[in-house]
Amino acid sequence: MQNVFQLLIVFVGLQLYTVNAQNLITNPSFEKFSVCPDEYGNVAEDVGSWSKATEGTSDYFNTCSSKMGVPNNFNGSQTAAFGSAYAGAYFLAPNNYREYIQGKLTKTLEKGKRYGVSFYVSLSEKSNYAIGDIGVLLSAKEINVKSTKVIKRPSVKSKKNNSFNYAEIKEPSFFKDKKGWTEVYTEITACGTENFLIIGNFKDNRDTKTLQANGSKNASYYYIDMVSVLPIETSSYENLKVDRVYAFKKVHFPVDDYGLDVVSKTDLKSLYKHLKKNPEMFISIHAHTDNDGNLSYNKSLSNKRAKSVANYLIALGVKQSRIKWYGHGEKKPAVANKSLVDKQKNRRAEFILSEKRFIPKSRNNYAETLFEDD
Repeated sequence: MQNVFQLLIVFVGLQLYTVNAQNLITNPSFEKFSVCPDEYGNVAEDVGSWSKATEGTSDYFNTCSSKMGVPNNFNGSQTAAFGSAYAGAYFLAPNNYREYIQGKLTKTLEKGKRYGVSFYVSLSEKSNYAIGDIGVLLSAKEINVKSTKVIKRPSVKSKKNNSFNYAEIKEPSFFKDKKGWTEVYTEITACGTENFLIIGNFKDNRDTKTLQANGSKNASYYYIDMVSVLPIETSSYENLKVDRVYAFKKVHFPVDDYGLDVVSKTDLKSLYKHLKKNPEMFISIHAHTDNDGNLSYNKSLSNKRAKSVANYLIALGVKQSRIKWYGHGEKKPAVANKSLVDKQKNRRAEFILSEKRFIPKSRNNYAETLFEDD
């Protein structure tokens, strides 16, 4: 049993390393802290790699605390999306009061290169409003505005020698989920000066779109988790041919799991761009497991993995009628399951593109078992 536990640690470690090695945000899910939070507004003091950007009192929550706890705290109850901690900030409050979180990038962004910026938000239970727009601002220098009001983009740019890059993420149905977490994603082209990322609402109350959310506080308070800035490989899924099996470049699954991490989702977004440009294309998703576990369990797990990929592409905008998904369990390994690295390669997903219809059995590389299995 001890050996199994050690193997699990190695597998999880490999997966975490894959994500963190590419993410340009330091301490993306707020797991590393210097002080267990015990006061409001101490995100900068408690988590050294994050700051507030203004004099607003942005917060840090962790399971180690009773006052600033996870899941229970002064604004409601919410488990962490990743790990045991998250940040929190008022994105809307009376008199244009605002809070922001600011993180330092591990390196300056490369001029002209495309990057995906993502994070997860959850509206607190006590919030009476959800908002429809969230902004991200990337600046050359650290921002420290001596105010508790809205950060105005022109005032930031006017700071000496501080260029910035700004993007706004709009959600037509509003960021209103209080039970779960919503991924917020946008893409930017780097100016080549960006060193810091700020998340928040850069509009005043008058210009902020709101939706009533049945809370006791006349405000919008959001929990924030797993912040990522990842380079986008623009040529990831170009020149694809039909009726051919392709492995997803960066979609690999942790042990006994079918969830999609930030790296996997960024990879799928690249494929989505190709599907969006080619609306006549249909896609079949095929997922696999390593050989740990029994056959029936692995078949079920691979089905869930394939469905996760399909559902994410549908959520991005691919019509459901253009997608089919299948799980093969451990029956079709890419390599022999001889080592930890080999098994990680086998916990994978693949896809086949076809034109204007799904591939007939006679021309499908999976034909012998694919459709018969389902």
